[in-house]
Amino acid sequence: MSDAPPVPLHCFAHAGAGTSAFHGWSAGLGEGVPPVPHLLPGRERRRREPRVTGREALLSDLLDHFRTPAGPYVLYGHSLGALVAYTLARALHEAGLPAPALLAVGACPPPDAASALSDACGTSAERLRDMLDAVGAGPGDTVPGDLWRRMVLPVLRDDLTLANALRHAARRPVTGGPFQVPVLAVAGADDPLAPPAVVAGWHRWTAGPVITRTLPGDHFFVREHSLPRLLGRACRVVRRLAAHPAPTTTGGPT
Repeated sequence: MSDAPPVPLHCFAHAGAGTSAFHGWSAGLGEGVPPVPHLLPGRERRRREPRVTGREALLSDLLDHFRTPAGPYVLYGHSLGALVAYTLARALHEAGLPAPALLAVGACPPPDAASALSDACGTSAERLRDMLDAVGAGPGDTVPGDLWRRMVLPVLRDDLTLANALRHAARRPVTGGPFQVPVLAVAGADDPLAPPAVVAGWHRWTAGPVITRTLPGDHFFVREHSLPRLLGRACRVVRRLAAHPAPTTTGGPT
């Protein structure tokens, strides 16, 4: 399989995060699976650009990167990133463009399920801080005008607004025929925001095959080594199938 072209894994991070969420993934993904983190506007090196909070602005930023892929590729999104990845995959399908060979989603309820964080996109800073504290991602005590409220909270709130918009947009009917991209839905065993039973609901969002996996960890199992290892194995299956496609038969019996 070493002669087969690589299968890039395009990655999208959770709310408030950038590409640093995927630093160090190359070793875990393994041979033939280069990670390609995508940075949304308004953070890290793109911090001076306006943040996107709706579907059309998101697709305007991303779609051109996927119009002419060199070969099969895989998308992975974590939490908010899962909604970004699904939105992108579906838009490619509806535009008649090459869709991913696999859509992997992690730590994210499907669009028709309740989502505590994205539903709270318009709540107070105090309430949002308390929700984040409950899942181990909060800043602790904050005061008006501190660094968290000035620098982190605006990005986080806009990202949750984007998540909410993508969930609502996903409920519109699919055009261009059934959406049949295979889905790998990954949950953290101890994730209070997207427990395994809820993440399994992604089977309703594709007409293709769906595989569910549960990994150790909470909502941020993206930080654990088990996730890139799982995704690397999945990408190598895609790579193997692309190198040795199943034979097709034509005509009727003779």
